[in-house]
Amino acid sequence: MTRYILRRIGSAFIILWVIISITFVLMHAIPGGPFTDEKKIPPQVKATIEAKYHLQDSVFTQYTDYLANVITGDLGPSYKYEGRTVNDIIGDAFPISAQLGLLALLVAVVGGLAAGAISALRPNSIVDYIITFVSTLGMSVPTFIIGAVFVYVVGFELGWLPVALWRGPEYMILPVLTLAAQPMAFIARLTRSALLDVYQQEYIRTARAKGLGAWTIFIRHALGNAILPVITYLGPLAAGLLTGSFIVETIFAIPGLGQYFVTSIYNRDYTVILGITIFYSALVVALNIIVDLLYPLIDPRVATTKEA
Repeated sequence: MTRYILRRIGSAFIILWVIISITFVLMHAIPGGPFTDEKKIPPQVKATIEAKYHLQDSVFTQYTDYLANVITGDLGPSYKYEGRTVNDIIGDAFPISAQLGLLALLVAVVGGLAAGAISALRPNSIVDYIITFVSTLGMSVPTFIIGAVFVYVVGFELGWLPVALWRGPEYMILPVLTLAAQPMAFIARLTRSALLDVYQQEYIRTARAKGLGAWTIFIRHALGNAILPVITYLGPLAAGLLTGSFIVETIFAIPGLGQYFVTSIYNRDYTVILGITIFYSALVVALNIIVDLLYPLIDPRVATTKEA
């Protein structure tokens, strides 16, 4: 197990290095720079600013300097938010995105598992058809459409809930439901498919032949095996939700990490783009490793050693 963890951590650093390199090259391949649109700044002042941030150095020099800073945990200063570093921006914005993401993850997992289980326990019934239709619709409709419908119907037409900012529990309901809609629909379909497959296995038939009740079979024998595909999906899903949805945070004017990422692209704020990309990638890799380590705890048949 220790060798497996060390091997995964080593591969994680390689993955992060590749992501940093690709992102860095792509950003510098685009014509212009962070201060290209600052036409009011005299050329001499602009040159001084670029020299301050070492933007006049060669791309290779900028790349090696940035890697050296990242190793020490320094993601650099923001070019557009004066007096703020990327670490400060992530530290301020991530807690808000994390609150939104954790609530959405909870709603998606609980709602998806419940809907998928009900659908699988009553196959080809009217309940199954309704859940399948709603989950298919939820997977097909883009998030920005779902958010726009919530804003217009629930916020403006009915006036039940506020549609912007992040100031209390009532402000959280619409963005959380919007962010959770698609993953909840996917988890429902995934759970239904996995449970239907599990219920065709021989050990389920044996359990039924022994006279075990439906709920006992579901809890003790079916759910543990059917939940493995859902756990695999939870790694990247959790990272995506925790770092914040760019679309949802923009629609509901939530000052989270996603909104900073969008504005940094417009502003060509290289360090913010790179910093949030590194942060997001590190979360994805870390959560995927955690998911892999959870497999043996849920299903002992899953081994992590090379020999097994």
